[in-house]
Amino acid sequence: MKEELLKDLKDAMKNKDEIKKNAITMLRAAILQYEKDNLVTLNDEEIAGIVAKEVKKRKDAIEEYKKAERQDIIDELNQEIEVLSKYLPKQLTEAEITSLVEESIQIVGATSPRDIGKVMQDLKPKTTGKADGKLVSDIVKAKLSNL
Repeated sequence: MKEELLKDLKDAMKNKDEIKKNAITMLRAAILQYEKDNLVTLNDEEIAGIVAKEVKKRKDAIEEYKKAERQDIIDELNQEIEVLSKYLPKQLTEAEITSLVEESIQIVGATSPRDIGKVMQDLKPKTTGKADGKLVSDIVKAKLSNL
């Protein structure tokens, strides 16, 4: 995926696409920073997790800019999200997440809301980069509270 990012960055520079160039540059910087901080080389799945974090940062920022009524920045952030989303794996549907949650509850033998940590730990590798962590957590809480 790193090669794809570099190729897309070069294309964005050639086409003078500032938003795409900025989004990819920030993503590549986040990947490099993580690798340096943790002394690892990330694989594509781990990179997808970083892409998901970058998308989430922008979505959170949009909420703040809505309060400030800064439509120009909101539009730019939405375009960056669109660029970054191209690098995410296919996102899981709510039904698919619910199915994974039910499967994990069975695997770890969860019996009450106190077992949320065990269930989330089992789900993390299955959903990283493929689903919003808050949505997964909300579904787990709902399922466990009904036990």
